[in-house]
Amino acid sequence: MFETRVATAVDAEVIADHRRSMFAEMGHGSEEGLQRMVDSFVPWVRERLIDGRYVGWLVVGDAEQVVAGAGVWLMDYPPHWRDPQALRAYLTNFYVAPQVRNRGLAFALLRTAVEEARRHSIKVVSLHASNAGRPIYERSGFEATNEMMLYLS
Repeated sequence: MFETRVATAVDAEVIADHRRSMFAEMGHGSEEGLQRMVDSFVPWVRERLIDGRYVGWLVVGDAEQVVAGAGVWLMDYPPHWRDPQALRAYLTNFYVAPQVRNRGLAFALLRTAVEEARRHSIKVVSLHASNAGRPIYERSGFEATNEMMLYLS
């Protein structure tokens, strides 16, 4: 019924559409702000899909429609006491279309993303969780941290 495939550069717009939908469903951003994000995100993710700094997966359902997706941004990161290598896995753009939720797709994508981090011998995997996604991440061993943010205007 569902097939998961690796995303390529031609999928940048699909990944951006998932990203827009994710933020819109969480009530973040105006339509204008979300469009500006998409306009900037498409070339950003396309470049990283090409050079391997972003690895993504898309779940295809009936009629070859993409119904879910997720990605790992392999970030240059200062060596840390938990992981001395200069690479960190940041999970991003997890999205499952409403009509196919609660079928295990998000969990399967999460397992795939974590395995990608393991393949790179990465010891620290991070993400920012939505309220809807938090239970899946917690069940998979993710812990809340003390990260703080300052939003500059």
